[in-house]
Amino acid sequence: MKPFIVIAALTLLATAPARSQALVDPNKVAPEYREAAEKRRAEQLRQRECALKADLEKVLPRDRTAFLNHCLDMMAAKQ
Repeated sequence: MKPFIVIAALTLLATAPARSQALVDPNKVAPEYREAAEKRRAEQLRQRECALKADLEKVLPRDRTAFLNHCLDMMAAKQ
């Protein structure tokens, strides 16, 4: 049993942490896809800003989706 615990601990320590999706860099895509990449980056920045607001306001996980949708709708309405 002890070797199993040691192997399990080593496996957990050796795994890489999961990363969130990286921001799209419009300069690293082909010119014909640059406009789409710029739109995607703008959307990602809006989503991150709303997620930060949710974290700062300590929104409960069960209410987070509704909060984020409302935040994104309000940002779209401002534009």
